[in-house]
Amino acid sequence: MAKVLILYSTTDGHTIEICKRIKQTIETSGYRVQLQDLKDEPELVPGTFDKVVIGASIRYGKHQPLVGEFIKENQTTLEGYPNAFFSVNVVARKPEKNRPETNPYLQKFLQKIDWEPQQLGVFAGKIDYPSLGFVDKQMIRLIMWITKGPTDPNSIVEFTDWDKVDEFGRMVAEM
Repeated sequence: MAKVLILYSTTDGHTIEICKRIKQTIETSGYRVQLQDLKDEPELVPGTFDKVVIGASIRYGKHQPLVGEFIKENQTTLEGYPNAFFSVNVVARKPEKNRPETNPYLQKFLQKIDWEPQQLGVFAGKIDYPSLGFVDKQMIRLIMWITKGPTDPNSIVEFTDWDKVDEFGRMVAEM
């Protein structure tokens, strides 16, 4: 049975939820899927998987540094397999910024790395104000106020289009 490795970097935990959904979708196509957090410093061992997917969240306009570092250190291995990358960010809630070619954070990240993923995805994330610390809550509320997003400090707002996540999972299975 073919195996797909999904590596992820999450800030508040929503990216792992998206990864779990992608995992379910891929598994319905007959693959075994393994999830691994990039903070656990996974080792890409050639021959132990057939496809690799990397998913990463955005905080304050950037992916966590470990995402770019992992890609740089493992670029040759990544390029040897069918591969995909997706970004999770709240700006993707806007229709004009919810595709790989129109999402400014994904485009900026791709310009900083040498790797060219074969498939790309962008998913709108989630704001869980009650779970945020004081500084993050105030900063994100300010950003949301500026960008005309939700600012109620007691709200949890999920923007993720789960059908789009499922579509990405099917695309990975078909690679």
